Amino acid sequence: MEKKNREKKIKALVLFAVFLLFTGFVAYFGGAPLIKFMNDPEGFRAWVDGKGIIAPILFIFMVLFQVVVAVVPGEPFEIAAGYAFGYLWGTVYFMVGSIIGSALIFLFVRKYGQRFCDIFFDREKINKLKFLRNTKRNKALFFIIFSIPGTPKDLLSYFAGLSDMSFKTWMFIASVGRIPSLITSVIGGGAIGDGDYTMAAVVFGVAIVLSIAGYFIYSGIMKKHGNNGENEENDEV
Repeated sequence: MEKKNREKKIKALVLFAVFLLFTGFVAYFGGAPLIKFMNDPEGFRAWVDGKGIIAPILFIFMVLFQVVVAVVPGEPFEIAAGYAFGYLWGTVYFMVGSIIGSALIFLFVRKYGQRFCDIFFDREKINKLKFLRNTKRNKALFFIIFSIPGTPKDLLSYFAGLSDMSFKTWMFIASVGRIPSLITSVIGGGAIGDGDYTMAAVVFGVAIVLSIAGYFIYSGIMKKHGNNGENEENDEV
């Protein structure tokens, strides 16, 4: 029985690795123009226009890859979404990719526990969030922390699967909770695309202020509650 369970885990992890390689392949070839976005924004838009209906699909895969591989920053993708697809569709495409990625993270962490999180994060960082594990008591706090711009959403996404949160609740938090930080970046990117650089400067200025405020709010919450997690044993879920 134990051998069979181990074989199932190995097969699932191999499938996940294949999935990462596939999304990484799509993200690499689709994301090359995205890397050049800052130096040649018009070139990026021309690339998107040239891909037609395939462009949104490629972009969704890029976002999915960014969400799952937590070390990849999301802000350039958010700005590019607004620039290339406009406010509305840029938000929609980014949300689709992030929701799928968030769902996959949750399901794999729920199945394989702490070991899966260890692939991307130090266990010490995960342990500091253990005060959020009981979501019956801290569901609202989890949502607030996730919604604040400037908080480590990638880390929180992996931790969610270790908590007692339901999949339905996580999907709500992972979608609605991203909107405050996402909307400013997408609007800023859209303003750049429209040539309204004053609007873009104002939006990005507001985003920076919100991110700084969010960082201090998050730090305050961690100081107040985080020590509880540090004193717990590094048990696996």
